[in-house]
Amino acid sequence: MRDWAKARRERTHHLIELGGLVQKAGLVDLTDDDRATLLGAFLDIAGQLQGGNETTPDDLKSRWRRAGLHAFDRDREHD
Repeated sequence: MRDWAKARRERTHHLIELGGLVQKAGLVDLTDDDRATLLGAFLDIAGQLQGGNETTPDDLKSRWRRAGLHAFDRDREHD
């Protein structure tokens, strides 16, 4: 397989996984699959990570990571 085709396949796989996380978090249903609302939420998150608020970006990422790991653990327990 050519390098460009391999890189494209890896990128596609990565994007599909990210979409799966959006679904797993329930955001598709909670926003009625409104792409503009989802993008706005992601832009808000990006703004928070760029700083300028009371909570540091590292604190936010740490808190979000813990919540994500707990969600993955709950899913494993139910499987």
